[in-house]
This record gives sequence, C-alpha cells and structure tokens, in this order.
Amino acid sequence: MSIFRAAAVQMRSGADIARNVETMEKLVGEAVAKGTTYVQTPEMTGALMRDREALIASLRDEDNDPVFRAASALAAKYGIFVHIGSTAIAAGNDRIANRGAIFAPTGRKLATYDKIHMFDVDLDNGESWRESATYAPGNESVVVELPFANLGMAICYDIRFAQLFREQALAGANVISAPAAFTRQTGEAHWHVLQRARAIENGAFLISAAQGGLHEDGRETYGHSIIVSPWGKVLAEADHAEPGVIVADIDVAESATARAKIPNLKNARPFTIKMVAANA
Repeated sequence: MSIFRAAAVQMRSGADIARNVETMEKLVGEAVAKGTTYVQTPEMTGALMRDREALIASLRDEDNDPVFRAASALAAKYGIFVHIGSTAIAAGNDRIANRGAIFAPTGRKLATYDKIHMFDVDLDNGESWRESATYAPGNESVVVELPFANLGMAICYDIRFAQLFREQALAGANVISAPAAFTRQTGEAHWHVLQRARAIENGAFLISAAQGGLHEDGRETYGHSIIVSPWGKVLAEADHAEPGVIVADIDVAESATARAKIPNLKNARPFTIKMVAANA
C-alpha cells in the first residue's frame, strides 16, 4: 500500500459512441499529464441514450466494445490503471449489462462489475426511470487488489445501499467508488451527503466520476465528480457540470488511521428487530 494520485474524469456522454470515446481519450490524457496512476470515468461512458432500440443496436460484447478496447489501449499507452465507471455491454442471452471494468498498465482487463441496484424511481415533476426495463442487474460485489489499494467497485444508484460498501470494507477495501450519472434533481438533494457518508462510515477513500450537464437525449445530470477522504473531507471536486478532470493524492494509510479512531467496523453487533404495536 502506498500513496497514489487518482483522477476522476467528468463527461457529458451523448449518443455517438465514437465521439464519447474521443472525449474520454482526451480527458484521460489530461489526467495523465497531471501525474495520475489511476483514472476513473463515469457511469455510461460509452453513451447515454433513452432510445432502447438504438442502444441495443449499438451493443457489443466485451472483446469488441469500443470503450473497453480504448480503455485497454490507454492503460497500456500511459502505464496506468484505467477504471471505466460503466458502459452498456451485450452480456449474452438477450441481456444488457451496465458494466464497469478496470484495466492494468499492461492493458489487461483485471475485473468487471455489473451494477447490482437498478434505478427504478418516480421523482417530482414527472421524472421517471426504469433501469430494470433495459438492464439485467448483477449479483456479485467486486473488490480489486491493486498494487496501492484494495478498490471496491460500485455504480451510481448503488451509493444508496450502505450494506454494499460495508461488506466491501469488511472484505478489505480501503478505497470505494461510485461512478455515476446522477440526475440533477437527486444530485442537488443527496449527492454530497451520500458520498461523504459512505466514506466516513467505512473509513475509506471514495472516488466518484460523474456525468454532468444536459445530454442529447434530454436528461440532465448533476456532475460534481468528487474524491473524499476516510474522515469525510472533500479532497477534490468539480463544482460544476462541465466536462473536466479532478485529481487528488491518496495516502491509503489514512484509511487504517480513520478506522483506528472510529472502529465501527469492529464494533458492529448483531441485533434483532422487535415490533411493538400501540393498543388503541
């Protein structure tokens, strides 16, 4: 374990996958110029499109997906770890996966993660989403042993499920992640408190690259890519929704220090729920 420099890439992906890949390549290059060894991109790096038929027509399997292929090439070109927050992948048997992946400096794919929790919600002002109508949920949490940290993978809506990150922390994760395409409405209400809470309660660094701005399909995402310390301090943030790069130096030892001060992972105890009805 050691100190490493991490970057979160903020994007505004549209429906043109090739153009999104070009943007990703440019921003990863900017991150590398800042001395980073780990670069994370947001959820749905490859494309954001509501048109399900168009999405299905654009799908490729992992070996032929243009985002994964570009990420592998970037990792090898710059000698860094590239973490694709997610992109849509043809997973076989008519399944579509919202899949993240991490690539080693050799270009080798180290791990993939399929988003577990589907964003099926009805918000104010008629905004409604049904991810489960398009994507098949995953069922396996993933922690990747990198040379400098143990990284827990997650995607966007997963951030609202504290138990996922608690299990990752108990498994040894000292850096967690939630690359996202948070809606502007939910982001304004909850983004910062959720990011800081997950970092604090697990004594872990948290890195979340985000989509931001008004997209071609009409959705609006919140941006505000963020890196948070185990003590809940915001180390870096894009305080806007524009494409760009944020960078922070991460001393993984601070995770152990935070957990020693507040040993809630060790202090947790099993319990039962007792329901008590008030007599009328």
